[in-house]
Amino acid sequence: MVPRTGVTVDICPRDLPIALIAAAGGALALWAEAPVEIAIPVALLIVLDIRVRSWRRST
Repeated sequence: MVPRTGVTVDICPRDLPIALIAAAGGALALWAEAPVEIAIPVALLIVLDIRVRSWRRST
């Protein structure tokens, strides 16, 4: 048998101060007329803690 590789993506919100900073940054970007397609994903990357892990399952 060949071991299979897998990927786990964990997404959880960060602590409150970082979330407030990201929300304020997103609001500032929208107020400065930055495109919504850029401002919202950047704010989400700041607010969310995203971890990508790869693992091997031994059989």
